[in-house]
Amino acid sequence: MKQFRFFTAVWISIGLMSCNHQENNPVEEKSFVHHVSGTIQNTQVNTAMVYIPGGEYKPFYGADTSLVKVNPFLLDERAVTNQEYLDFVKSNPVWQKSNIKRIFADTAYLHNWPSDTTLPKGANPDAPICNVSWFAAKAYAESIGKRLPVLDEWEFVAMADATSPNARSKPEYSDRIIDLYLQKNRQFNPVKQSLPNYWGVYNMFDLIWEWTDDFNSILTTGDSRSGQYEDKSLFCAGGATSATDILNYAAFMRFALRTSLKADFTVANLGFRCARDTVVHLNQ
Repeated sequence: MKQFRFFTAVWISIGLMSCNHQENNPVEEKSFVHHVSGTIQNTQVNTAMVYIPGGEYKPFYGADTSLVKVNPFLLDERAVTNQEYLDFVKSNPVWQKSNIKRIFADTAYLHNWPSDTTLPKGANPDAPICNVSWFAAKAYAESIGKRLPVLDEWEFVAMADATSPNARSKPEYSDRIIDLYLQKNRQFNPVKQSLPNYWGVYNMFDLIWEWTDDFNSILTTGDSRSGQYEDKSLFCAGGATSATDILNYAAFMRFALRTSLKADFTVANLGFRCARDTVVHLNQ
């Protein structure tokens, strides 16, 4: 069974880590959302946020093994839902499926919605929203006064299991996540139906993949405007040589997906949750 998990993870990684270089430019991508941010109308939500005290962790990818500091921040306890995104597009028609500019989302954006303001038949309002681009996720976060978590924040929280903040060393940690990743149609289930992790965060693995603000940051140099890539091996199966934990197959799958994405892509089981900066403990 363990061998099956390994080869499944490697197969997905190879399939997603295309050896064709991507053209993503994080600086340019962010400027698109900033260009339209003045048109975004505020949306009211009551999603509880969890205080994450921050700390240090070892990134999954990178030649050096130095620890990265993660500052304290607030993270939504769950992913953004269908109903919440519906409320957003009602208040912001420019992000409705018939109005969105192709530069901000591909043709699969909300493709299963029968109209601009109607959820698909049988869709659970409390299931995570999917088929939304990075641009759309950024716009939603801005509408509620939040942001997307950065990759280091997301991965820092993802190290936790139900009882410890860092479960990476546990043999069952990666195996359990792989089992969840292999479940079909899990994105249609409602949020918060499983137990939270150590921090009180729900559904990090068992429902959807999630956008991060800098999802393609591992592919760029310090000056992203140069369009050059520091670690071209990330695009191929050889990327395993840059990993700090070669037995963490679940992380291989996440990073493989991230390297396959562009900001306008929409995926049937890719959604998001929001974050917010903080310097003090907030009871939310």
